[in-house]
Amino acid sequence: MDLRLDGKCAVVTGGSKGIGRAIALGLAREGASVAICARGEQALRQTEAELRQFGSTVVAEVCDVSDAEAFDRFLDTAHDAFGRLDILVNNTSALDNSFADDDAAWRAGFDIDVMGAVRGSRKVVPWFTEAGGGCILHISSISGLEAGSPPAYAAAKAALISHSKTLAIALAPQKIRVNVIAPGSIEFPGGLWEDAKENDPGFYQMALSSIPSGRLGTPEEIADVAVFLVSERARWITGACLCVDGGQRKSNV
Repeated sequence: MDLRLDGKCAVVTGGSKGIGRAIALGLAREGASVAICARGEQALRQTEAELRQFGSTVVAEVCDVSDAEAFDRFLDTAHDAFGRLDILVNNTSALDNSFADDDAAWRAGFDIDVMGAVRGSRKVVPWFTEAGGGCILHISSISGLEAGSPPAYAAAKAALISHSKTLAIALAPQKIRVNVIAPGSIEFPGGLWEDAKENDPGFYQMALSSIPSGRLGTPEEIADVAVFLVSERARWITGACLCVDGGQRKSNV
């Protein structure tokens, strides 16, 4: 299926590892130009090199989205390099810092997960409006849909789901689509679940046993859905929250 992404221009925050990296590579594979940012330079440069193999224009900058001025500059750089933007994927997460229930964990979750998405969306909306449309995609979590996860992390992810729906309704008349993906437990090199598998097998087995499909997911399985949702093939989908979790979430609504 031709997703009609050839020539589109996309930004993926937190694009150097895991889900963000897989989404950026998936978009580049479909012919899109991609800008990525992340806090760590080593992984960022490795992913930048991978993206360049597809032949499209690539922008890669070290940037902490919780730094409003730095993030604003990064988005301007991407827009200037491409001459336009069509897609924004808000993927950054403070997961590693949000297992506690203290002020620092709450600040990290909202500064990185929520305000990064809010500021990024606010920045691109005028560009999308001028261009006649665009797509915004938040990466949330099934933790934002049901109880049982660390409270700071769950609350931030729930806020993303609410923000996505509100934006979708407000921006639909401007042909700007907004959706959110809620992944389940996703395993990848250097990620939380790989670390748990090695250092906290009881925690890992708890997650594994909650998934009817019998395994944790992969970043590529999230990316496949993300790339479809921001493509022309999903042009009638907006305001959706799509769980990609192998059946891990059990609630009816």
